Order: sequence, then structure tokens, then C-alpha cells
Amino acid sequence: MAGLIKREDIDEVRQRTDIKEVVDGYVTLKGAGLGSYKGLCPFHDERSPSFTVRPQVGRYHCFGCGEDGDVISFVQKLDHTSFHEAVEKLAARIGYELRYEDGGTGPSREEVGKRQRLLDAHKIADEFFRAQLLTAGAAEGRKFLQQRGFDRAAADHFGVGYAPQGWDALLKHLRGRGFTDPELKLTGMFSEGNRGIYDRFRGRLIWPIRDIAGDTIGFGARKLYEDDQGPKYLNTPETTLYKKSQVLYGIDLAKRNIAKDRQLVVVEGYTDVMACHLAGIPTAVATCGTAFAADHIKIARRLLSDDGTGGEVIFTFDGDAAGQKAALRAFEEDQRFVAQTYVAVEPTGADPCDLRQTRGDAAVRDLISSRRPLFEFAIRATLRRHNLDTVEGRVAALRESAPVVAQIRDAGLRPGYARELAGWLGMPIEDVTRAVAAAAKRGAPGAQGAGAQGSGSAGYNPAPGSGQNVPGVAALPPSGVLPSFHRPDPRDPVASMERQALEVALQEPAMLGGAAWERFVTARFATPAYQAIHDAIRATAPGFSGDAVQWVEALRQEVPEPLQPLVSELAVVPLPANTAEAVQKYCRDILARLFELQITRIKADKLGQLQRLDASAHPEEFQQLNRELMMLEMERRSLRSDA
Repeated sequence: MAGLIKREDIDEVRQRTDIKEVVDGYVTLKGAGLGSYKGLCPFHDERSPSFTVRPQVGRYHCFGCGEDGDVISFVQKLDHTSFHEAVEKLAARIGYELRYEDGGTGPSREEVGKRQRLLDAHKIADEFFRAQLLTAGAAEGRKFLQQRGFDRAAADHFGVGYAPQGWDALLKHLRGRGFTDPELKLTGMFSEGNRGIYDRFRGRLIWPIRDIAGDTIGFGARKLYEDDQGPKYLNTPETTLYKKSQVLYGIDLAKRNIAKDRQLVVVEGYTDVMACHLAGIPTAVATCGTAFAADHIKIARRLLSDDGTGGEVIFTFDGDAAGQKAALRAFEEDQRFVAQTYVAVEPTGADPCDLRQTRGDAAVRDLISSRRPLFEFAIRATLRRHNLDTVEGRVAALRESAPVVAQIRDAGLRPGYARELAGWLGMPIEDVTRAVAAAAKRGAPGAQGAGAQGSGSAGYNPAPGSGQNVPGVAALPPSGVLPSFHRPDPRDPVASMERQALEVALQEPAMLGGAAWERFVTARFATPAYQAIHDAIRATAPGFSGDAVQWVEALRQEVPEPLQPLVSELAVVPLPANTAEAVQKYCRDILARLFELQITRIKADKLGQLQRLDASAHPEEFQQLNRELMMLEMERRSLRSDA
């Protein structure tokens, strides 16, 4: 029977795994000082990056919501797995063979987490479908691709496959790989009848739908034969893996370019994504049978680093009524973005795949470059619903379009579009301006826009002068996280210096070698929370030979539980230095300041003793105190000269 994973193997997986590489699969990270990276937090909705990763110590910490952890907890939370499953996934990622307590060899097939078994089944099915595309029976599928301008290389790149005609080709294949029928029922790849389960996808072209990490979690299937009575496109139904409102087709291929180019292009179908990528628009993705909505926006914003410093989201829709309706639905979600949103509509109704077939790659690129602001499209679409040749029609159009103008986030653009609207309506600018102002005052849907959502910091309200996100003086976690300790005042120079010294001790423990260690362990910390962490360092350091990742984890286990988030925070806050030499100098300076403060405190104590002492009655003690004071002063001056 499988036992627990050995503790030393868990430590080894944690140490060997590059946390930045793992986090990069979910969050766009940018450099934030030497050895530190920042991005938008995947655990809460925010506009300014406060999610910090420090690979050297193997930890992440969000200075907005307080979420923190190591690479194992990150995988647990983002992939919704157990600790056991997260360790196994990371071990497999680096090719490390885990050992288990009591001679176990890991979970049996029945004990493996359902999610991983589902992922395994989808991976095997993906490979099966791709292999089938090369068989004689898939001629119609290959013909479909060729007619739309997709060669074999394109099919391979996007993983396109073929589901054979018949009822049980995939079923037999997966049963042969050890999957049970109860497991297969959970995949969404099979339907169930009176005689049991059978293949859901039959005689269809297949596209694998992958999550942001690149794991196949579902499939989209296109009808090829006239006698197929099913819908034109058939997708995997909702499963524990596949939630269509949270999935974007092509996100695994597009994520790097979305982050690099600060652009996201939303198209309507699988072949449109393929056409865009092949035409030089590698930022294209598509929804899977549903509108682009709030959960999709969360994914997009993290990849775009949607923090108000640029970026664009471009929706492409057909020029027909359905396309216009979809564009207006997108406009309703526009206020969730900081990035500018646009719409690109092909007047003839051609989608990107059609354009590439008939007019080439350049036509696809031209379509995207012809984008118009989404709110302009929404205004014009509103006007088209009214007869502008009549007074009544113009008044009705103004009443309906004024709230649209009022929703424009950029206050500088709003007057300009009010003037444009006046021209389109043929009405005095004063009338239109009053109507827009009245709509804004009434609170047009979404009129507050981005500002209404604030920073998305989940109730975290740093105290004035807290120095949030300032290296060395970042605020403690939200009130209540440290119930047994008072929140240090960041304006207190002593507390600030003690915090900086602990940052050095956690991030650069090598700086505490030799005499520096002796000075550090005898230091007194005035701030209770920092003193508790100092005590943990004194208790943990002797005999410790692990690396920086294990060092921080060991300290977290040593401090009282309420202080564990603070340890993570101190371990990841960027040190204010841009080179290795500058880091060394900064650390020496900070430790020198700490040691000098300790010397000052000791001197003050001894001066007090000296003042209370009767020199004539205790001459030897009087001389000894003077010698000690002289030695302390020499040590203090030495620290200054070394720094």
C-alpha cells in the first residue's frame, strides 16, 4: 500500500524545481531588482503588480492579498490538487523518482488523484487522434485542412487529429492502456447508452483544447460527413477538467506572445486561431462555444500584465447581426480591462480563416490592424437601430447612445466622442454633452469603470506611510494575520532597520559567517515580531547545511504560525541593488547598522552602570567598565570603516 512521500524527497523536489519556470506558466513575470520578479497576482484581481517571486529562496508572496508559499503550494492552489499530487507532478516534471514511507512505491492506479488520471487519459487520447489523422480513413479530414490552407506542419503544430468512424476505437485504445469505464465516463470523451459507453467523437476532425500550462483538458470536433446527424461543432461537455467559461483555445501557444506584445486577439473558431497564428498574429485565441466573459478576462489580464501601462485586446467578429451582438456583449465586459479594447470587423463577413484562404496572410494582418475602439463600434451599432432621418429617431438614438459615451473610461476621450456623436446625429453639441453628463450622473452601467474596482487588494488597506512595495520597508500582512504581535510602525527607524537586517539574514545568509554571526546572535530586537524571527534564526542556523530554499522553509516551520507569512514576505521583498556587488555592499551596510545599534545600546547600559558606580569604592570595576566602553567605541568605528 502506498505510504507518505519521504520528507527528504519533498525537500529535494522543492529545492530542485525552479519556481519562476513554474509560475511563468500562469503569470507574466518581469524583473523587479536583482533576483526578483513581479506580476499580477493569480489569487486576486489587481491592477498593479504586487505578486513577487524570488527563485533564490524558492518562494512567492503577494504584497496585495498576503498570499504566499513555495512552488508546491503554488501548484496546489492553481491546479486544485492535493499536496501529495502537487509533489508528484513536480517530481515528474524534473524526472525525480519519489520514495515513500513503509516501503510504498507510490499510489496504485485506484489511488491516483482523479485529476491526474483524467489528464493522463486526455494525453493518450490526444496522441491517438493525431496518429489517426495520418491513416487512410482520415482522407476527408486531411482534405478539409488542405482546402482551408493548412498543411501537415500546421496540423502538427496545433495538434489537429481525427476521430475514426465507428463506435469504440478510442474506447478500446484507452481500455487497453489500463483505464476503467468509471474513469472514462468522467473524461467527457464518451457517451452512454443501453449497452454501455461509446466514443463521443466519431468521424470528425479533432482539435485538442489545452489549459494555460499546456495540458490537454478537452476536445473540439468538426463534422466531416453528410450522414453525421450531430452539430457542426461538438465539444467536450463540462467536466472537472474542462470548464468552457474558463478555457481559451490556443492560450498555450499564444501566452508568450500575448505577454511579449501586450496584445490579445479574440477570434471565433479553431481554424481562425490557426489562420491568425500562421499569418503572423500569434496572439490569437478563441472561446469554446461561449461568450468572452469574466473568467476569460482574468486569464487575459494576468498575461497582458493589465496594469494601465499599455496593452490592447482586439475582438474580431463577423459583420452580420450575430457578430454585432457578440461585439456588444464584449463591450459590456470592457470595463474590466485597463488595456484598450478594440473590435475588428470584416465588412464582407469573412472570418480570418476565409480571409487567409482567399486573400492571403496580409489580409488577416490588415484586418487586425484596421481595428477600431470598441466603444466607437458600440456607439455606431446603437445608432443603426434607429431612423436618424426623423426627429423622434434621433432623440431615441441619443437617449440610447449617451450612456455608451458615458462609459468611456478615458475622461479625455469622452468629450471628443460626444462631439463625434453630435456629428453622427446631426444635433447640437450642447444637447449631446448634456445627455452624456446626465447619463454619467445616473450611473450608466459600468460608468465607474476601472476605478470602481480599485486595486483588488481583498480588503488590504496599508497604514499611511507603510511603504508598501518599497524595498526594505514593505508593510506587514493585513490586520489579524499576526494576532499575537503588534504591527511594527514602518516609520520607526529602529523597526525599519531591524526589518532590513532580517531581509538580509533570510535572503543572503552567507553574509552572517564568522564574526558577523556572533554579533548577529547577540543582537537584541526591539520589535516583538522581528525578535521572534531572530529567535528562530538563532535556533535554526547552528548545524544547518541546506540551501536558501530549505533555509527559508526551516525558518517558517520554527516561527509561530501567525508569523509564517511575514517570513515569506521578508524572503522575497526585492533588495535595493541591481548587481551582485551592490547586493553585497547593501548587506554589509545593513548589518553594520544593526551591529552599531547594538553597540550603542550596550554602551548606554554600561554608561549607566558607570554613572551609578562609586569609583573610589570599586576602582577595578570602574576601570574595567571604561576599558569595555573604549573597546566598544573602537568596534563601532571599525564597523563604519569596513562599511
